[in-house]
Amino acid sequence: MNILSATFEPEDRRARLILRFGRIGLALAAGAVAALAHPPFGILPGLLGYALLMFLSERSTTVRGAFWMGWLAGFAYFFVSCWWVAEAFLVNPEQAWMAPFAASALPIGLALFWATATALYRRFAPAGLSRVLVFAALFCLLEWLRGHVLTGFPWNPTGASWKAGSAASQFASVVGVYGLSFVTVAASSAFAPLLNAGSRKARVVTATIGALALALLTIGGAVRLSSARLVTTPTVVRIVQADVPQASKWTPEAYQGIVDRYVNLTGRPGATTPDLIIWPEGALPASANDVFAPGAPEATAIARAVQPGQSLILGLGRGVADPSTPEGARYFNSLFVLTDEGGEGLRVGPVYDKYRLVPFGEYLPAGGVMSALGVRALTHMPLDFSAGPRPAPIHIPGAPAAQPLICYESLYPGFTPGGAGRPGWIVNISNDAWFGRTSGPAQHLNLASYRAIETGLPVVRSTPTGISAMIDPWGRVVPGQRLDPGESGVIDAPLPAPAAVTIYGRIGDLLFWLSVIGSLSLAVPWRRVIRSRIAVS
Repeated sequence: MNILSATFEPEDRRARLILRFGRIGLALAAGAVAALAHPPFGILPGLLGYALLMFLSERSTTVRGAFWMGWLAGFAYFFVSCWWVAEAFLVNPEQAWMAPFAASALPIGLALFWATATALYRRFAPAGLSRVLVFAALFCLLEWLRGHVLTGFPWNPTGASWKAGSAASQFASVVGVYGLSFVTVAASSAFAPLLNAGSRKARVVTATIGALALALLTIGGAVRLSSARLVTTPTVVRIVQADVPQASKWTPEAYQGIVDRYVNLTGRPGATTPDLIIWPEGALPASANDVFAPGAPEATAIARAVQPGQSLILGLGRGVADPSTPEGARYFNSLFVLTDEGGEGLRVGPVYDKYRLVPFGEYLPAGGVMSALGVRALTHMPLDFSAGPRPAPIHIPGAPAAQPLICYESLYPGFTPGGAGRPGWIVNISNDAWFGRTSGPAQHLNLASYRAIETGLPVVRSTPTGISAMIDPWGRVVPGQRLDPGESGVIDAPLPAPAAVTIYGRIGDLLFWLSVIGSLSLAVPWRRVIRSRIAVS
């Protein structure tokens, strides 16, 4: 007898404890191994963690038990995926005591989405093998909600387990990362019935279908990549990475040295003269109001480094007067385009204000309540940033129209238009210096690269300390065009041309929603419903 599928009721306390803690251990293991499937770990057999989670949900005798199985698995998953958030609290020694609480609090909250999915599955799942699709639909529906509730935190959805640019990742060009999550969870969970009782033939057939789905995912992506041909535009881009650690940015003595680093890298002679220079988010520890003030030495130094005809993109915070607010102003995290038109210094061109803000980092959800509870003091965030309008392409002199995404926004699919207003590329400036040399920057690069696959557009990514890179329209880092954590330098490269408009670029998440709705309909007892209606009539 398979001990995992045993249905006995232990009579003594010791056996009950062994069974209980065994299930707790298996739930934690399911989440942990699923998290290890993501880059930079890349242990893809960890995807079987979803099969184990489905099995544990079914073996729970109550909905409440299934809820706790999902919560334990989710806690382990998000602890492994997001432990790097603690690094941000180590930047300031006064906040270091908060690091373990931050590393635990985030998984505690995010795990509730997994717990809700497994509880709903235990309550409504059908008895047949179609339950694999129902499990995948409920799980991915709650994952979608995780990416949207309170502006969302869509870090490491299941679909992003596949390294961006790999063969399997290419299916995101058709269904997006959430659709890829549905296929991945369904195919992986198809192995769960092997652990249960029932018809051996049916269980083997289900697992075989899951294996075939994973094989087709890889084969289809390999075919797409076989026809991928990188074509470049005449626009030459310089990505600047000055490698300024976050902990060393906030002293007056360091400020001039930081300005000099960026200015020197901007003006560094190269084999070609760039048309466009990109600095990261938060490159200078100052506000745009100070940097662009008349006579500011920073503006003078930047103007000397930027040649006539060149444009510079950089990210800075800015304040805008607003008498209607208690503070008299509103604050934005913004991307600026500066252009040297020759003889008149730098002109401030398009400005993009970040739309999707980081909860507890850039704004406090339910601010009044949270402030009363003392949460604002803990976050060291005296004021909230304001959200700008929904992302839209901007026009940059000397370059194709670009879709700006600031830092966290690169986690979200669907911001870049795929129709008549489709831009030529995506520019992603980010401040990953908060997270040092943890797994966070590598995972952020992977997630941002999925925006290239979904849209068929290249992504140009600039960060202060890594990972900065030029990403082609298939989500692959262009060889030799990457700066890792700890590296200081520039990437001079021609901007890749867009690939053809993708199916996802045209229809968005439509196929994902059709899959979810169609699969959830399998949980409805249609025969019973039809019979009851006939009886009533």
